[in-house]
Amino acid sequence: MKMKKIPNEVEAIAKNLEVNGFEAFLVGGCLRDMILGVDPKDWDIATNATPDQVEKLFYDFGGRTKDDPATVYENEFGTVGIKTESDDPTLKIIEVTTYRIEGKYSDVRHPDNVRFAKTIEEDLSRRDFTINAIALSLTSAIQNKKIESQLIDPHNGLNDISAKIIRTVGNPDKRFTEDALRLMRAVRFSAQLGFSIEEKTREAIRLHAGLLEVIAKERIRDELTKLIMTDRAAEGIITLEDTGLLHYIIPELQEGIGCGQNKHHIYTVFDHNVRALNYAVEKNYLLEVRLGALLHDVGKPRTKRGEGIDSTFHGHEVVGGKITAKIMDRLRFSKDITEKVIHLVRYHLFYYNVGEVSEAGVRRFISRVGIEMVDDLLKIREADRIGSGVPKAFPYKLRHLQFMIEKVRHDPVHPKMLKLNGNELMELLNIKPSRRVGCILSVLLEEVLDDPMRNTKEYLEDRAKELQIHDDVVLNELSRKAQEVKEEFESGVEDEMKKKYKV
Repeated sequence: MKMKKIPNEVEAIAKNLEVNGFEAFLVGGCLRDMILGVDPKDWDIATNATPDQVEKLFYDFGGRTKDDPATVYENEFGTVGIKTESDDPTLKIIEVTTYRIEGKYSDVRHPDNVRFAKTIEEDLSRRDFTINAIALSLTSAIQNKKIESQLIDPHNGLNDISAKIIRTVGNPDKRFTEDALRLMRAVRFSAQLGFSIEEKTREAIRLHAGLLEVIAKERIRDELTKLIMTDRAAEGIITLEDTGLLHYIIPELQEGIGCGQNKHHIYTVFDHNVRALNYAVEKNYLLEVRLGALLHDVGKPRTKRGEGIDSTFHGHEVVGGKITAKIMDRLRFSKDITEKVIHLVRYHLFYYNVGEVSEAGVRRFISRVGIEMVDDLLKIREADRIGSGVPKAFPYKLRHLQFMIEKVRHDPVHPKMLKLNGNELMELLNIKPSRRVGCILSVLLEEVLDDPMRNTKEYLEDRAKELQIHDDVVLNELSRKAQEVKEEFESGVEDEMKKKYKV
């Protein structure tokens, strides 16, 4: 076994505990990762020192003072955070936790009470999975003794790490009814580490899947995010479905199970979405794109008409956008991430064919979807294509589109890019803030999208004066027509074009 070196910051904390008569063990995920040869994302030390004793020992750690102590203790679980001066973000704060035993879990998430234990073995017995229930004596490790002989492993976690198995500590029913979030953690660890879930543990997950309903959506979101960001996210989604958990997280995805598609697809909607996610993972795309890939066709089952090779899914991108909004809101994703994912789902279906779309059409496309979203939309299209079973993610048509986008990227595509802004327009026409201002700007933008050379102060002022003579009814109609100009990029492409170009 070749383990990662113990950082100096961790050694310093362990030595301070030892010289003051206390024990220090490396525990949890950081030790598991060290055994696997992976760089830990955080560091946890277990000790028999109480939180008060830890605070007294470390308030001046690293030269700090009582006015600016090195310790942070703001929880009920005996964990004291110790600030270090490390440049490594994973070592900025090292958590030191007193051995503890937890009481009953009345809310299926938090222990009713926590009491301190006397031994590291007692502490390990309360942990979730065997791979996380191993401890390493830091005192012995620092003294350069053989590390393997200093590992405390009462639940055979080392064997499970070697066999690549996720198994609960003790009775799986008890572990999952104590803390239902462990249901998702089991699947997340499986995806994160590439381990399989031991059969009794898997059966217990199926049995208790419904307990997720009582878990805070924010906690479910956090676990889902961690899973989506693993290298095996697609396998993780399949495991969520197999264990019955997906029904309590994103049941809308289940509607695609067994939902066949038309002649342009060889997979069901569910399989297609999962394969699209897998492509986004392989390309190491960000969370928003991964979620967009997973959900991009979530609206298809509800819009399916007909069966077999000629079935249709008209408007599935619009319906999918609405479904995605509900999913993202239910899981309490941030406003920024939510808006981006909805946008990717809503606009993922766009038509483009070389020679049929002008530069003006590309500008209208950019104006509609936003220049900041164009690159991610192309990524979703790549994932969509690979998820459909085609060999090329980025064919000539998409490469040509990318060229056209670069060509017009700096052209005016938004009202804010007009050489005449709202305030200047109101001053020019001597009008107050009103719907007329928006209507005139809408007409001006449409004309500039058609010909960027018109984006001059002189032209826009002259044209605004011409528009000003119209009454509100006519102006509203001009504005409506400007916004309804048939875009050369559009999601609702006519059936014949869909058949011809397989979009």
